[in-house]
Order: sequence, then C-alpha cells, then structure tokens
Amino acid sequence: MKLQNKTVLLTGASGGIGRTVAKTLARQGAHLLLVGRRTDSLNILLEELPGQHRAITADISSDEGRQLIATHCQESGGIDLLINLAGTLDFSFFEYQSDATIEQIITTNLLSPMLLTRRLIPLLKTREEAAIINVGSTFGSIGHPGFASYCASKFGLRGFSEALCRELADTPIKVFYLAPRATDTSLNSTAVNDLNQALGNKTDSPQRVADALVELVTSNRQQHYMGWPEKLFVRINALFPGIVHSALVKKIPVIRKYTEHQLETK
Repeated sequence: MKLQNKTVLLTGASGGIGRTVAKTLARQGAHLLLVGRRTDSLNILLEELPGQHRAITADISSDEGRQLIATHCQESGGIDLLINLAGTLDFSFFEYQSDATIEQIITTNLLSPMLLTRRLIPLLKTREEAAIINVGSTFGSIGHPGFASYCASKFGLRGFSEALCRELADTPIKVFYLAPRATDTSLNSTAVNDLNQALGNKTDSPQRVADALVELVTSNRQQHYMGWPEKLFVRINALFPGIVHSALVKKIPVIRKYTEHQLETK
C-alpha cells in the first residue's frame, strides 16, 4: 500500500512511539486521524505535523470512546489504514500485580484493539485496498519473567492478527503484525531501563519502529520482528522452547532485583 493521500487512523498517537509514527506517516503524505486521551497533547502534535490532520480525543477502552472513533471515521469519508498502537506496560512479577493492573493491561493491549477493529472492518471493506496493522512485541512470542500480563496481552494480539489475516484473505483488507523489541519511550520505567542495561538488551529508537512500520505496510510481508538477536530468539523459542527457557531462568535473580526495586519506589 502506498501511503500518499491515504486516510490513516492511529491509536496511541500522543505516546512516544505514536508521535514519531504520526510524523513519519505525515511525511509520506497520509491524512491522519489521531486518537489519544489528552486533547492538549494531540493539539500540540497537530501543530508539529505537515498537512491537514484531525485529532480524536477518546478512550479506546470504553464503548463510548470506540463509538466516537467510528463516527469520526465515517464523517471523514472512511479510512484506508487502521494502526492499533495504543498500549500499556507494568514491570512486576505477576503475583504482586493488582487485579486492576492486570485488567488494564489486557483491556488496553488486546481487548480494545479487537473491539475497535471489529467496529471498523465494515468501513475498511468499502475500500479497494485497505489494511490493519497491529503493533505487538517480541514479548508476544517469548514469555519473559517480570512481564507475564504484558506477554499474555501481546501473545493474544499476535494470535488475533494471524487469525484475522486468514479470515479477511478474500477481502480488500490486509492484516499486518509488527513486533518491536525494547524501545526507548516513557512507557518504560526506570527499573525497566536499568534491567535492559543490566541484561545487555538493545533498545531501539521510536523512529526505527516508525520506519519499520512504514516498510511493513508498503511491502508484501504479513509480519515483521525487529532486532537481532531478538528475532532469532523468537524462532528458537518456537522450535526449541527449552533453550530459551533455560537462558531466561538463569536471569531471574537479576530480574527479581529490579522488580523489587520498582516495588520499593512505588
């Protein structure tokens, strides 16, 4: 899909990756419908973008928010591309997470994108060419200690993307799945950043994620896993999970150290 003059709905637009994705899409000539929960942040972003775009202040976690988004899409004459980017993260061992935190992670990262996508599929089907991009994570393929709830949400999003891609194979809609590795955004707590440094995990810039997203939607591939050796670990975990399991279990003392430090600072 060429992005020039395409109408794109982007959730999570005011976040660290979202802002960079919006700027990259605008430079490609796309017309953007930017979704976020804070009007002030969205307005600031609009001022930074070349071209004419619109902001939608809505919470995708609520039925009212999703209906508001769908109404805006209809009033804009439809959309060509839906990018499900909104997400949340909590670094903690599962036994210490509250029910509310677990529910928020699953709702924001999995249930809300599914429900919004279902609502917008009829609009996307009216186009000669349309697409959906679900932004997941390497942790959607590798269960990592300290991120059980987050992994569950991203595993679900990956499965949803795979199944939906096959369901819509005889329609004009293509479904893409992008799996970034660790990314330098405010979504990461200090403890997460310290853990990545202690484990030697490489971190990508939001611009690298944005470029990968554009490359994916303009290609014929259905999915893309970012980073090396992360994409290798994904394949090894799929074929020989015991190898990755043993490697991660050895790191539990380090991971536990940083989760406990985060609990102390909350």
